[in-house]
Amino acid sequence: MNKDLKQYNDKAESLILEHLNGGNVSNVIKKASTYSVEAGGKRFRPYLVFATLKSFGLDPAAGLSAAAAVEMIHTYSLIHDDLPAMDDDDYRRGLPTNHKVYGEAAAILAGDNLLTESFNILAQDETLDADIRIQLVQAISAAAGQSGMIGGQMLDIDAEGKDITMDELVMIHRHKTGRLISAPIESAAIIAGADDSTKTLLLRFAEYLGILFQIRDDILDVEGDMSKTGKLSGSDARKGKVTYVSTYGLDGAKEQLDLLKVEAEGILELLSSKLDIGELYSVLQMFAVREK
Repeated sequence: MNKDLKQYNDKAESLILEHLNGGNVSNVIKKASTYSVEAGGKRFRPYLVFATLKSFGLDPAAGLSAAAAVEMIHTYSLIHDDLPAMDDDDYRRGLPTNHKVYGEAAAILAGDNLLTESFNILAQDETLDADIRIQLVQAISAAAGQSGMIGGQMLDIDAEGKDITMDELVMIHRHKTGRLISAPIESAAIIAGADDSTKTLLLRFAEYLGILFQIRDDILDVEGDMSKTGKLSGSDARKGKVTYVSTYGLDGAKEQLDLLKVEAEGILELLSSKLDIGELYSVLQMFAVREK
């Protein structure tokens, strides 16, 4: 990650923690909520907000509340994903999962809290015009809700242990993973006042990023190092999940990763006449690296 842009990730985290530490009537919820935020992670999603704003030549700081909101929603989704009723995972980001530390009830409420307060942070950002804030709430809630991440998560649960088509697999991951990858890029485009053609190309690029991210994650589940990934490998196979690796095989999944990367590069080439694509190109390389 670009060091100059990465500092905005730190600022977004500070904004989240400052918000969660203020006005919380339950110390347990405050601790459970901040625990998963402070557990770290690569912060890809907030970084996408800042990288996209930079491509427009704008101050990345304009996207702090949007970046914080998307990261809070992502963190809530991880807390809930790890619950026994969902993926039943014991480790996340190299640490015990939230429910292992605070219990299931507090973990559920901490996730609910992060989701709810994400929109509070957006609503309170008076550096953005009210119309922009409304558009951001609409875009991010659509990405996170029934037509996005939550809908995709349910499709994924329904598909466990079943034979599904490649189109169905892509549909699952386009929503479960891809929509919350698209949301930060769309948010930056909204803040920048992008024209329709630019926004359309950016969203196509974001869709490729989401699929690349999922394929990479599926590969890492097979051959990843827990010291780097922060979670136990092989969990998808143990749970009977349908993945790109289970569908294409490990080598086939890697081939798909490389093919989609080339297609995403083509979209960036189309954007290069409108934007400074340097940071977005770096993001693409970061998403497509098959690091163990």
